[in-house]
Amino acid sequence: MTQASTQDPIRYPFANAPEKGEWIAVAPGVYWLQMALPMALDHINLYVLEDDNGWYIVDTGMKWGDTQERWRLLFDNQMAGKPLLGVICTHMHPDHIGQAGWLCREFRVPLYMSFGEYVSSRMFSSMGEGDLEWTTAQYFQRSGIPLEAIEKMRAKFKGFGNIVEPVPKAYQRLKDGQVLNIGGRRWQVMTGSGHSPEHVSLFCADDKLLLSGDQIIPRITSNVSVMPAEPDANPLADWFAALSRFREALPADTLVMPAHNAPFYGVHYRLEYLVDHHKGHLAAVEKACETPKTAVELFSVLFAREIEMNQLTLALGESVAHLHYLYYQGRLKRELDEQGAYRYSSLDPDGSPYARCPHEPDDGPLEV
Repeated sequence: MTQASTQDPIRYPFANAPEKGEWIAVAPGVYWLQMALPMALDHINLYVLEDDNGWYIVDTGMKWGDTQERWRLLFDNQMAGKPLLGVICTHMHPDHIGQAGWLCREFRVPLYMSFGEYVSSRMFSSMGEGDLEWTTAQYFQRSGIPLEAIEKMRAKFKGFGNIVEPVPKAYQRLKDGQVLNIGGRRWQVMTGSGHSPEHVSLFCADDKLLLSGDQIIPRITSNVSVMPAEPDANPLADWFAALSRFREALPADTLVMPAHNAPFYGVHYRLEYLVDHHKGHLAAVEKACETPKTAVELFSVLFAREIEMNQLTLALGESVAHLHYLYYQGRLKRELDEQGAYRYSSLDPDGSPYARCPHEPDDGPLEV
């Protein structure tokens, strides 16, 4: 961690999170609410922006549990008297877009997304049970998952369709640098890749407010994965580039309103931490690959806990992302083994595989 980071700690200005049917004003005309999620990360933060003529919602919650009931409590109380004007989704993951279809149909309002996120949401939400392509099976095999395990995964595959309302057939495109005028504020669209294809954050420079979605979260690190739909991608390079751009654009005293945990100050500290976090993982992976490894065999290097079956795809994607970053930098080579899996080997500066020799022990598994 750099000295600047040490001097700029994270601070949370709100002591409590909003309860069901409630919201908290984090700035004039900007309201923070939460919806429940059926996972270890048990909530998502959503935001409502007040305009003179109505409301804009930023992210929607998942098609699950009491999400619609929570929305109706707000529509019948805090939001009564003004119409909903639009739904803005930062990206295509189910907890962010899961209720967009219902909201847009129910209130006949437009959906605002970037092109990459909208197209991805349509694609992934159309997948049904057992809909696992041969390319997906090959991705898993090349990552080191045995064929019998892949067949079990095929039988259990459900896709996004069961936790996402049908995505609207039309949308309003958000582009990097575009400005949305809402409630007397100018919200600039800032896009970033790595966690998702074209993630949207909204920044109000005048009031130093950032609706960050999953781009910047204070206490957990966003998943950066190679996904089966784009098996040769290098998302970690895109992630580093996005973090650098955000670091240059955002003032140190920006209030960040993330999709998880709580609104916070300390954005420079957090951005530097995220870079250091992944650099530490890259160093550990490169060292571990002095002996050839598959992506699955690196779980103990990257994660400080046992990976369960319901976490396998995200853990695998994160492992492959770190391998691809090093591979495309020329710091690893890879070869297919007899089981059809890629084994990655570290290269020394002259391009040769490292000699097998004893080395000092690592500090232990890195936290996610």
